[in-house]
Amino acid sequence: MHRDHDDEVHEHDRGLSYDLPVLARRRMIRLLAGAGLVPLVGCTSEDGTTSASGSSPSSASSSSAADSSGAECATIPDETAGPFPGDGSNGVNVLKESGVVRSDITKSFGDSAGGTADGVPLTVTLTVVDAASGCGTPKKGAAVYLWHCDREGGYSLYSEGVTDENYLRGVQEADDRGRVTFKSIFPGCYEGRWPHIHFEVYGSLADATAATSLTNTSQLAFPKDVCDTVYASDGYSRSVSNLGRLSLETDGIFRDGYDQQMAAIKGSVADGYTATLTVPV
Repeated sequence: MHRDHDDEVHEHDRGLSYDLPVLARRRMIRLLAGAGLVPLVGCTSEDGTTSASGSSPSSASSSSAADSSGAECATIPDETAGPFPGDGSNGVNVLKESGVVRSDITKSFGDSAGGTADGVPLTVTLTVVDAASGCGTPKKGAAVYLWHCDREGGYSLYSEGVTDENYLRGVQEADDRGRVTFKSIFPGCYEGRWPHIHFEVYGSLADATAATSLTNTSQLAFPKDVCDTVYASDGYSRSVSNLGRLSLETDGIFRDGYDQQMAAIKGSVADGYTATLTVPV
């Protein structure tokens, strides 16, 4: 049964009570690190820059990626999948449908309505690496299921008006470099949540399409300056006011830290954007 979008956000995608065990564990890790009990490894982006703890969300080029020193590095933070996963954990399961393994997720597939998600073009590349090896070893053959809201803030399969669509959802198998790439659109900002993308990591493509043996669930965040630029373009007017009432520091998911989840962004509204993030698992 379809429920109100805002109600779902408050219940699942914003509430600390839903994720209290995860958040408590992450806070404990940082407390131990401050006491010198947990080794921390810096993460270097694909262009060679290094992210620093507490860095500005506007510094897109200094966000996420990997260190190949061989020392152990932190795994990607665990987050809620939210109320609209489409993985069978909350109703519909798109992972078992033929056609879900694809790179271009802008269009619906199969027997759905066949709609296309409009918006500023966005190419998302996630690099899945082995945390135990110091983020230096790509996880070839791992699989990533990625999904996010559309320009209006709605989720296909769940939100009113798009329950017959399954766009902005797809699965990819990691290549020899541990990379998966999705062609999509820049997501809107809906009430109560900072702009983000959900993703799940599976050990293999077979696991992903069977919706079994899930290893990691997390979310990717966007820097504010890029969001401001995108939301000033046509079709994103609703996102402007929603974003104006939010901050990363008060977001129910990212408020306890987002350095490992902040994507490195390049591009423009006219030419489209690329978002990259290294995902240690």
